[in-house]
Amino acid sequence: MGVQHIDVTATTTAPAAAVYALLIDGASWPVWSPLGSFELESPGPDGGESLGAVRIFRTGRITNRERLVELVPDRRLSYALLSGMAIKGYRSDIDLTEGPDGTTIHWRSSFRAKVPGFGGLYRRTLTKFLQRCVDGLAAHALVRG
Repeated sequence: MGVQHIDVTATTTAPAAAVYALLIDGASWPVWSPLGSFELESPGPDGGESLGAVRIFRTGRITNRERLVELVPDRRLSYALLSGMAIKGYRSDIDLTEGPDGTTIHWRSSFRAKVPGFGGLYRRTLTKFLQRCVDGLAAHALVRG
């Protein structure tokens, strides 16, 4: 079972700080993404949605538990899936690059399918889902920025 990779991008004229503020605020994700709801299961050692925090996102019948594994203010947010989908080793790195025309949001994910032969299906489905996330984030950052 090979590693599957997803790479989606969007650009917004909002500053990187406005985009990052949305990423670190799990409660905002259902506003700008297809996710249904958010819950903070456990705060990070520094409180709230800090490094190590476990966040729960629900969409329909799917409940994903994710841990924040890397935070670089205004530049990067990374999370790892703890449970939810039939995939393993899932990690997403969301990088923000601010330039003269705004902020580029680069959302990269990798994982392995738990069931042999399903990696491509999960990759195609998640690519569409994550593109909707990154597009919604870019658009909403303009409103909030």
